[in-house]
Amino acid sequence: MSSEDAFLRALTDLEAALEDNQARAKAMKRRIAQIRRQRRKGDTWSIIVSAEAPPLIVQLVTESSRALDEHGGRVRRTEVLALHDEGMTMEQIAAKFGVTRQRVSSLLREARADLR
Repeated sequence: MSSEDAFLRALTDLEAALEDNQARAKAMKRRIAQIRRQRRKGDTWSIIVSAEAPPLIVQLVTESSRALDEHGGRVRRTEVLALHDEGMTMEQIAAKFGVTRQRVSSLLREARADLR
């Protein structure tokens, strides 16, 4: 698979993760509204939390963050590789991404390992 194809696949996977995160965000917003209603009604935190059905807000936040970290990292690595394969130097990529040349070198190694 070419680095360009890997980058496009990473973008597609990131897009799917963003859609999943939108669904998680909606669930969190519904739960937040429910918690506010319960508090206005006078329920204690222990009552509210013990009655909360999974997935808990904290679990949804963790899943959302994990998805962005995983897929965002893959996008970063494959984009660096695609740019480097097209002739951009590590210094140029570093300047564009706002990172060091050493970080670009590390991303390139990781991207090549991912493609094996």
